[in-house]
Amino acid sequence: MKNEIVPGELLASVNYPADLRRIPEERLADFCADLRRYIIEHCAIYGGHFAASLGVVELTTALHYVYQTPADQLVWDVGHQAYGHKLITGRRANFHTNRLYKGIAGFPKRTESEYDTFGVGHSSTSISAATGMAEAIRQLGQTERKVVAVIGDGAMTGGMAFEGLNHAGSMKSDLLVVLNDNCMSIDSNVGALNEYLTDITSSHTYNRLRKELWNLLGRLNSIGETARHLAAKLEDALLAYSKPGGLFEALGFRYFGPVDGHDVNHLVRLLRDLRDLPGPKLLHCVTVKGKGFAPAEADQTKWHAPSFNFDALTGAALKSSKPTAAAPPKYQDVAGETLIELAHLNPRIVAITPAMLSGSGLVPMHRLMPERCIDVGIAEQHAVTFSAGLATQGLLPYCCIYSTFLQRGYDQLIHDVAIQDLKVIFCLDRAGLVGADGPTHHGCYDLAYLRAIPNMIVAAPLNEQELRDLMYTAQTDAVQHPMAIRYPRGQGVMLEWRTPFEAVEIGRGRCLTEGYEVAILSVGHIGNLAAQAVSQLRAEGLDAGHWDLRFIKPLDEELLHGVLSRCSRIVTVEDGCLPGGFGSAVAEFALDHGYAIQLRRLGIPDRVVQHGTQAELYAECGYDAPAIAAAARQLVGVLAGGLA
Repeated sequence: MKNEIVPGELLASVNYPADLRRIPEERLADFCADLRRYIIEHCAIYGGHFAASLGVVELTTALHYVYQTPADQLVWDVGHQAYGHKLITGRRANFHTNRLYKGIAGFPKRTESEYDTFGVGHSSTSISAATGMAEAIRQLGQTERKVVAVIGDGAMTGGMAFEGLNHAGSMKSDLLVVLNDNCMSIDSNVGALNEYLTDITSSHTYNRLRKELWNLLGRLNSIGETARHLAAKLEDALLAYSKPGGLFEALGFRYFGPVDGHDVNHLVRLLRDLRDLPGPKLLHCVTVKGKGFAPAEADQTKWHAPSFNFDALTGAALKSSKPTAAAPPKYQDVAGETLIELAHLNPRIVAITPAMLSGSGLVPMHRLMPERCIDVGIAEQHAVTFSAGLATQGLLPYCCIYSTFLQRGYDQLIHDVAIQDLKVIFCLDRAGLVGADGPTHHGCYDLAYLRAIPNMIVAAPLNEQELRDLMYTAQTDAVQHPMAIRYPRGQGVMLEWRTPFEAVEIGRGRCLTEGYEVAILSVGHIGNLAAQAVSQLRAEGLDAGHWDLRFIKPLDEELLHGVLSRCSRIVTVEDGCLPGGFGSAVAEFALDHGYAIQLRRLGIPDRVVQHGTQAELYAECGYDAPAIAAAARQLVGVLAGGLA
């Protein structure tokens, strides 16, 4: 039974935005207090993306209050901040299932609600999508409908956001872009754009003049054309004087702001005027990530998505009543610690990440050696080509990036790294099924898309120590090509793993268990589940063997010849997509070399897998330990414990 979270009086009266619009304006601040309290109490019990949603409570409320959603199209960027949006668009009763298996998604999702106009999970897509929507609405002649894109200052660093701005400005699209400026993505923002926005928001002279202009513009609905013309001239003069927002003006947008993103009544007045103003507009709102919850305001990275239950009043972590055993470390933390050790050994090593310092375990390295641990912002394509540039000059870049984020830099991987055969090491975190973040973050495709690229070495460690050894091997002279090392989200399997580095022979797998009645071939961390299945099969009397290939490119051909020449029943297991992946590589090898085998390929099926825990999704996709054992029994023609 779910823990009951009781909404306040005003929130209880709102199931959809139409209900929200019946609340008197003077009570909107009270409604925001209800909404913020509900988000805090929910996340204290159920977890999720926390601080970002708190920061846009007033903005979310004002947008749905003024714009006629769902006819008006509201597009969120990334979606970390969309909890308030979900709560007032018909999903409060089911919100306790947020991010749970078969529950509602943690991000906006088109199939879930007509209010979710565009599915998101990765950043910097909102402006392009909203520009397309605005153009479609224009061509359909439905000009009474409006389009709004909400994008954070972190997501604005993505190149695609500027492509969208450039196009929307040149097309004169009837579009409002709301820039939610809180100086944060998951970690602190970096780069020239961050400095530019800071300059705008800290200009006291400009803010004073702009406030006076806002007081005038706020009355535009009640004044005549002469006064409107005068206001426009004042605005032009102000821009000529101080030029904040000049970057956006140069791209064809009328710039408004900066404004207090937590003054809901002021936001409502501004949005009413902006809704009736044609053409491309940008409203610059200054907000605080974690607003209204002091611990989250003080440590915004920690409270981005807390992984612990906490007291909704104090933020104190709640201790579990169950005793907890010592847990293995997370792969990302092992990778981060290993990079520090390797950087001390090899002065050419530099770590690169696209706004994933904490997610990739690089915060300690960034503190110790900031010049050798570079956060390029949310700019995955740039991260790959920047790494390539470093490599041309003899440095050894370790590009630490999530599997799904490397998808965004795929052309750069081919064009800038692989074709030139530059030695860039890709540490691919979140490979395979990641859990509650769902389909936008599942690292399903890396094995398939990487093995198609010439010059690439592609490896997947079985455990934490092997991750360390592969990262060590990558910086030795044994590797002369780009190399990808992919590992899953979450914990490994070893409590003791800080042993001395040991070089791994490139393209060499290993036998974990001898047995030739049925052979199970695995690659990567999922091999630990295969090992469990093999133990069970052997306990049942089945002569099952287990080989860890370790490399999908190059394949260990000597190992495969040895296995396939002695065993015709093969099960392949991978935490990646079946089309084009590891199992496909084994099938191609068998066909090319004339082996007649019975092959069962286990992995992520050719469909979009939704969210849930990793264990739930492994079972659903049919490659948890019981499913692996069942596949082996089926090939041999036996049931558990006896003949079929």
